[in-house]
Amino acid sequence: MKPTIEAFTMSHYDAVVSLWQSIPGIWLDLDDADSRSGMRLYLRRNPGMSFIAKNGASVVGAVLCGHDGRRGYLHHLAVLPSCRRQGIGSKLVERCLQALAARGIKRCNIFVFDDNASGIRFWSKTRWKRYDGLSVLYKGLGEVCLPPRKRHKGTRT
Repeated sequence: MKPTIEAFTMSHYDAVVSLWQSIPGIWLDLDDADSRSGMRLYLRRNPGMSFIAKNGASVVGAVLCGHDGRRGYLHHLAVLPSCRRQGIGSKLVERCLQALAARGIKRCNIFVFDDNASGIRFWSKTRWKRYDGLSVLYKGLGEVCLPPRKRHKGTRT
């Protein structure tokens, strides 16, 4: 049976999270962005842009896609190892890029951990380019709201 591609909806959440958790190189933040409520917000903000691949009733691939109005972003592309090398990942990415282009987005970025060798091979093989000299930094917004630490006389901070 040939896998079908369809829009990722919240009804797929449990199956997709299970898939992602089974794939080395995918890091999930189930306490925040990848939680059920975080995913609901993401899909609502980016309707019809994230996709799953199904083989019958089973989810065998998934990808999140969204944009900030200027750049597109893909997150958590994964295909079950037993279903790889069939073009499923490429088809999921193509659907995302079509959705971004339809919204006027002209460039898309991805984030791949340095130790995710299979991910780096996939993206390199499909002609994605690495930014030389770029580091991705992050800060949780809860950290911004903390009051400044008091400085004590005679100590350095």
